[in-house]
Amino acid sequence: MTESSKAIYVGLDVHKESIAVAYAPDDRGAEVVSLGTIGPRQCDIDKLIRQLQSKGARLVFVYEAGPCGYGLYRYLTRKGLVCHVVALSLIPRKPGDRVKTDRRDAMALARLMRSGDLTSIYVPQVEDEALRDLSRGREDAMDDLKRSKRRLKSFLLRHDIRYEGRANWSAAHLRWLSEVVCPTAPQQIVSRSRVTTPAARGVRSPRRRPAAS
Repeated sequence: MTESSKAIYVGLDVHKESIAVAYAPDDRGAEVVSLGTIGPRQCDIDKLIRQLQSKGARLVFVYEAGPCGYGLYRYLTRKGLVCHVVALSLIPRKPGDRVKTDRRDAMALARLMRSGDLTSIYVPQVEDEALRDLSRGREDAMDDLKRSKRRLKSFLLRHDIRYEGRANWSAAHLRWLSEVVCPTAPQQIVSRSRVTTPAARGVRSPRRRPAAS
């Protein structure tokens, strides 16, 4: 195997403020090497890339999917580098291996990538992820609205304030809510704060705007 055809498998344990780095040479008998931690900024990543490329081998990066998303994957692949993202649930674990540190996790990722024991997950395109975020955002907004309604109804029922109309959350109901008078000033403040949320959101479902022609 020529030097240029060899690979270095780089395990990254990615967090908001730091990334633990380890690499495994192509030789199965070689030890996995920990490089400590680096910052999460692009300049920190670039410095790491230069350091590893100086070894004259092809770089294969791998990290675990998590709250930091796919930005690192996209940054590395835009540079023409190979990067894999794996799911925590699909990472093999030794029985009884309960000690979990950033350093150990990075080293395990590098070693398992070298041995072929990791399965990559699908990384969505930016446009696909944007639609997914839109869908989740709508669901979150509707869940928040439902909770706000429940809190308001519970508050009014607790103080025996009842709506005699027909349909809840109609225009007439919202007008009635805005005119509710509570027994005390503190309760009136609570009522106004409870009313504001459903009324301000207008109980409408967010709709996507049509694409510009």
